[in-house]
Amino acid sequence: MKRYRLIKDYRDIYNKGTIFFLISESEFIGVKEYVLQTKNLDGKIILSEKELKGFFRQIF
Repeated sequence: MKRYRLIKDYRDIYNKGTIFFLISESEFIGVKEYVLQTKNLDGKIILSEKELKGFFRQIF
């Protein structure tokens, strides 16, 4: 399972450094969407590919 760390605050909901797990990845006619779940299961967010690359870095 892929893990991502937030590199800057996201919409004043999640703070920098929050860890997320990628739980779903889909593509429909060239548009990719990602669903990420917080590590402590507080919430999940749906992102575009542009948002994923701008706000998150994959961690190993």
